[in-house]
Amino acid sequence: MEFVTSREDLRRLYKAPGDGPIRKELPLLDRHCRAFIARSPFLLIGSSDGRGNADVTPRGDKPGFVAVLDDRTIAIPDRPGNNRLDTLENVVAEPAVGLLFLIPNMNETLRLNGRARITADEGLRERLAVDGKRPTTVLVVEVRSVYMHCAKAFLRSNLWAPDTWPARSEMPTLGEILKDQIAYAATAAEADEALAEAYAKSMW
Repeated sequence: MEFVTSREDLRRLYKAPGDGPIRKELPLLDRHCRAFIARSPFLLIGSSDGRGNADVTPRGDKPGFVAVLDDRTIAIPDRPGNNRLDTLENVVAEPAVGLLFLIPNMNETLRLNGRARITADEGLRERLAVDGKRPTTVLVVEVRSVYMHCAKAFLRSNLWAPDTWPARSEMPTLGEILKDQIAYAATAAEADEALAEAYAKSMW
């Protein structure tokens, strides 16, 4: 198997992008970008440690959990998780990040690329608190480019079409998976019970 190893070789395999895909990239957040972020309950963050290791992690909360500070800056609260800190440790080493914002039942997405920094600023943490529980840190992202992404991937996948969704029972529970992978608990039921308790106690 041969691989493409240069940008020139890659470009020879594809048509040139049209005018629209180039012009739609913006250097700041306009009213449409702000409205999308305000309605998005879920995003994916792509980051890298600067040594060739990449990572993508999800972030989710009630719609509007990401704060738009101004037309070039957003703030993402870091809610309780597993404390691996994959994204945050990457950002310390390499601040470039790529974000993908989703809105349920909407096939278009919002892509945002920028430079991230981590802060424990008291005022910002308080602003992003939920029921009095403040995030430990906040990821502040300086926007470098932002644009709407077309619907083709979501249309092809039927992601939001419930009649195409597989039954949850077709896959094992997380407790079953963790029991097999790392002997998380004596039984899958015990593992699932422990996970459910953790979810109930540490969402925010």
